This record gives sequence, structure tokens and C-alpha cells, in this order.
Amino acid sequence: MTFNDNASVGGNTARRRGRGAAVAGGGIAGIGAIAVLLFQLFTGTDISGLVGGGGGEVGSGESTEIAQCQTGEDANERDDCRLAAGSLALDQYWEGQLQGYRAPQLIIVDVATQSQCGTASNQTGPFYCPPEETVYVDPTFFALLRQQFDATAGPLAQLYVLAHEYGHHVQNITGIIQDHPDNGTGPDSNGVRRELQADCFAGAWVGDMTEQVDENGVPFLEAPTQQQIADALNAAQTVGDDHIQQESGGAVNPESWTHGSSEQRQRWFETGYRNGAEACETFGIPGGSL
Repeated sequence: MTFNDNASVGGNTARRRGRGAAVAGGGIAGIGAIAVLLFQLFTGTDISGLVGGGGGEVGSGESTEIAQCQTGEDANERDDCRLAAGSLALDQYWEGQLQGYRAPQLIIVDVATQSQCGTASNQTGPFYCPPEETVYVDPTFFALLRQQFDATAGPLAQLYVLAHEYGHHVQNITGIIQDHPDNGTGPDSNGVRRELQADCFAGAWVGDMTEQVDENGVPFLEAPTQQQIADALNAAQTVGDDHIQQESGGAVNPESWTHGSSEQRQRWFETGYRNGAEACETFGIPGGSL
């Protein structure tokens, strides 16, 4: 996945927030029940014990623009600008798919910051906070993915992660989250169905990503290569519940799953990629057929 160097991405509304911008003391707020923390999306647990650190000061609510993020060339060079530029393409895609779509806020986290759904940092991973309609991402999280879980976490994999969180936003504003509340864990649970649907929505956008253009009609993104698609599928495989359980040395226990197996996550991404968002109905499928 590569942005066109001359694409204009300076109109994005992403903001940077965290300790590097403004320091304030504070503890960790309680995490909301429907906050979809990406590493909880991966494992169901905080990973501070794996990566060290945690706690300490978190940034205030003050935010700033993403500096020097004006062109596709900038997006190709820096993770923070890539995510900010990706938000433009994602918003444009969903505006075309969903009547009445409203864009979420994207916050690029600098070390740590507070949200209504808890502290955002690279240890909690990217997440969507429904009460705020905001996506939080610390770009250094992708290095942790490579170090701790052997994911390649390349550019398209990073945008898959962002698109997955945007999928949760779509679920929130269309009432899917509210209509299918948490009902426990397990391979047929609503939680697994929501996560697989968000994977499918991400794949649908990747399949359509070359159709989104800037104000001059220049496509934001070039068509992904097969290697880049494989990289995104690798990320989906890495974050399967069964893979995480195996990596942590435990037995595979489907009844504890909250996000789906590696095979399911790859398959639903591919379903969206090949067939579009209309193919992402995971809630009408009988148990055992997901």
C-alpha cells in the first residue's frame, strides 16, 4: 500500500494528544464495557506486563494538528501522517456507503492520554471509544506488534488496524453495537460477531481504497500489491484468539474467545475485500458457521 506522492492529505482532522504535547498528573479511568481496546481486541488483556512500563503521567485533553502532513509522500514516510491520511480515505469511503455518516475523531496518541474509555497508549493498543465517537492510536504500537507477536505490521496492516476501528464506529452510529450487546464469550458470541464484522468492513475499504480521491481528483492510494495484502492478512492471523492463546503458552479454549480465530479473521477480511461491505452480515449466520 502506497499513497500517491502528490495526493493532498492536509485536509485531515486528525489530532495529536498526549504527554508530549501537555503533561498532567492523573490515574487511569475505568475502561467502559463497550470500549474496543485493540490489544484487548487481540488478547482480552492489557499487555503492560509484556512490554514494561505503564502508569505514570498522561497527557491532558489539549491536542494539536499532525505537523508536516500535507502530501502522500509525507504519509509514506511517517506512521502518524499515514494514519491521518488514511482517515481521509476512510471517511470518504463510508460517506459513499452510509447515508448520514458522520466521521469519528482520530487522535494520534503521544505516549499516553485520557479518554472516557480509559487511558490510551501503546500498551492498550488502538481502540474506538463509543461515547466520544473517537479512535485512539499510538503509532509506536506497531513496533510492539512486530517485537512481541511477530507481525510484519507494514503500511497496509497499519491501515487495516485503523479501518477495523472505523468499522466499530460504523457499528456504533448505525446501532449495531446497541442491538447486539455483549452476551458473554465464545465462538458464537456477539463480541466475536462484532469483531469479525469490523474485519470485514476493513477488507471492504481495502478493496475500494483506490476510488477515494483528493480535492484535485488524485487518488489517495495506489492499488495494494499481493505482498501488501498478505501483510494485512498476516496481521489478521496474528490477532486471532487461538493464535494468541497458543503464543501465551495456554491451550486453545474457544469458549473464552472474544474476537474470533485466526482463520475467521482472515476469512472475513477477505470476504469484505472481495465482495464489499454489503457482504459483512455476521449476525444472521447460525452458530458454528461463522
